[in-house]
Amino acid sequence: MSAFLTGKTAVITGGSRGLGKAMALALAAEGVNIVLAARDEEAMASVAAEAETLGAQALCVKTDVTDEAAIDALKEQTLARFGGVDILINNAGINIRKPVHEFTLEEWRRVNDTNVTSVFLACRAFVPIMKGKGYGRIVNMTSIMGHVSLPGRTAYSTSKAALLGFTKALGLELATEGVTVVGISPGPFATEMNLPLINNPEANAKFLSSIPVGRWGQVEEIGKLVRYICSEDAGFITGTDILIDGGWCAQ
Repeated sequence: MSAFLTGKTAVITGGSRGLGKAMALALAAEGVNIVLAARDEEAMASVAAEAETLGAQALCVKTDVTDEAAIDALKEQTLARFGGVDILINNAGINIRKPVHEFTLEEWRRVNDTNVTSVFLACRAFVPIMKGKGYGRIVNMTSIMGHVSLPGRTAYSTSKAALLGFTKALGLELATEGVTVVGISPGPFATEMNLPLINNPEANAKFLSSIPVGRWGQVEEIGKLVRYICSEDAGFITGTDILIDGGWCAQ
């Protein structure tokens, strides 16, 4: 457990499963208070219980991250329970895969509202609370699809490229405050979303052949990375993005 991080408070959107869960538990193990913001109350409760077994305090807030009033309620409940916020992890996101001419305007807006507008709303709510303390961490879950792309990813790649720009600009805004803003761009990770592919031996073998390191990323590796970003050792890293993709974007 880190003496530096113990007692700090982290808000994690989309923290009920996958990479969000891994980051929440990695910080909980360092003594960080965990606030989970997601729609699935049952899944959040499970993560919160696991965080508490690690010695952390945990709060679950059912949240639609695209809704301004819901983000304000998340802020108020967080302040009422923990009195402040030190770390904000913008992890909530969705992907709709289809050719651009098949997208409805509602679908396009849903992807961009969930992946980009939600980050703006959360940062607008929590940044004023984080300023003035000499320490803060904002982690935006970007994606390798903001650096490279694939067919059928127009909405998703647009949203993640926009988030890269947001990360750079906000990092500059907060540079003198000791609040760093860092993007994490994951490549292929072994999450629930990818289980159909992982459990298909032939398709899995073919996919793994396209990853230079020859394996899926493990969610714990994301947890270790975010733990480092939130540490005092990472205070000189801001306004940038970290690829953790097994070499995917180097090809």
